[in-house]
Amino acid sequence: MATANGIRRTDIYNDPAFNYAHYWQGRDYEHRAEVLALRRLLRGRRFGHAVDVGGGYGRLSVILSDYSDRVTLVDPSAQQLDLSRQILPASATVERELMDAANLRFEDGSIDLATMIRVLHHLPDPAAELAELSRILRPGGYAVVEAANSAHAANRIGHLARGKRIPESVLDIRSEESRQRGAAPFVNHHPRAISRQLQAVGLQVQRVLSVSNLRHPVVKSVLPEWFMLSLERAAQRPLARLHFGPSIFFLLRKR
Repeated sequence: MATANGIRRTDIYNDPAFNYAHYWQGRDYEHRAEVLALRRLLRGRRFGHAVDVGGGYGRLSVILSDYSDRVTLVDPSAQQLDLSRQILPASATVERELMDAANLRFEDGSIDLATMIRVLHHLPDPAAELAELSRILRPGGYAVVEAANSAHAANRIGHLARGKRIPESVLDIRSEESRQRGAAPFVNHHPRAISRQLQAVGLQVQRVLSVSNLRHPVVKSVLPEWFMLSLERAAQRPLARLHFGPSIFFLLRKR
């Protein structure tokens, strides 16, 4: 989460600027690509208790309801949880808890499935959050973690043109002006670095998907969404080996 002078801040996500319901307007392709990936990874599985960590207003919590008997939406922002009450359908039986991802108030080994999607891009050092994710999972439990990918194809081409390799260190993609005014962290992670961090907390990678592979303004302006999603469906698995897309989804299992 955002920090100031080394102190963890979560109040920043109550700022109206972080109204994620507004953020996702006009991003139907990206949302549906993520739903496609999540369903692909969870297909054929059934869980008791699922937790959507840092799930905002519950955009993907409703998907977890199709695979779980009980779903808890966790977010450090009261604003996001309030939005979920306005946006989610009344039929969505989603519990809500105000919690920081680094301090989850669930007992050890009590959760069957945990997801952390669109969260790591706010965490320059996600060690504490990943350790908490592992702690709450039961042995043999599953997690789905998404990382904004610093090694995506466009970035790789840019580095290649400059004769440089993409570093595995965290990449801060904020503008200088954003950094100066202390805006929330916005970072990309290298998939190999995240894989090592996941392994370090006892989460073994089972499957990997490359997601939102066509996320580019020019492509979105030319291709119809249905066609983009058809290509996305075909590309997520084969392009994962290349770390092609801007988002990488990991299916993990706790040792």
